[in-house]
Amino acid sequence: MDSETKTKIKDLLRVKIEGKLVNYERETSSMPFLAKIMQDSKKVAAYSFIHSLATSLGMSIYEQIAKIIAESKYDKVITSYDVVGEISNEENMIVSKIMQEIKNKTRKANKEEEIKEILKCEKKEGRKIKVRADLFLEKEGKEYYFEIKTAKPNIDVFSKSKQKLLEWVALRNKKIVSALAIPYNPYHPKPYDRFTIQGVLDIKEELYVAEDFWDLLGGSGTYKELLKIFDQVGKELKEKIQKKIEDVATKKMEI
Repeated sequence: MDSETKTKIKDLLRVKIEGKLVNYERETSSMPFLAKIMQDSKKVAAYSFIHSLATSLGMSIYEQIAKIIAESKYDKVITSYDVVGEISNEENMIVSKIMQEIKNKTRKANKEEEIKEILKCEKKEGRKIKVRADLFLEKEGKEYYFEIKTAKPNIDVFSKSKQKLLEWVALRNKKIVSALAIPYNPYHPKPYDRFTIQGVLDIKEELYVAEDFWDLLGGSGTYKELLKIFDQVGKELKEKIQKKIEDVATKKMEI
């Protein structure tokens, strides 16, 4: 990443975190079951702020950071991109057939074969649909469509995302990169191996986790550089964050 990109990411993080420090008001005044188990009302009170901060550093900020990084490498970068077009009855039938067979475990996901099946369909007698991509990229005519999700999606999330990946192919009517992106690997240093993903996605073609995603956006080493940026901003704001946690913890939750 160049210095301008790093600065933009740092500024974004500062704005998000400092905004949370100034504006946070605890919504939850009672967490009786957790409080009884923890036997420490201050820690339970502080947890509510930490959880809120973690939520602020969630999907929306990953989308924004992804856009900042990709803008220096790609010809076109759009977040929350609506892919609009007509999906034919035959395409819809094929997508439904693929999804049902995957659900029934009578086939395993194979992106290359699925694309071939969809592109064979006739483009007539259909309906207009809109399928949003969290991140759209284009470089030298090659198109990328990403669904960005939390680190541990359940089976329903994987299934819905898979259908989107197939529908994007049908809407664009050509070979594209359509994939699920997960910002970090919660199982590190082990490979990402979420049990709910089994058979739903073509792992090699439809899943970009941690380095695979960030390095695709900004080049080799981008993920490690991004972690350094988070570390730098964390150290810069450490005292303010700790002070906020202490202030929140003084308003104890009853045990």
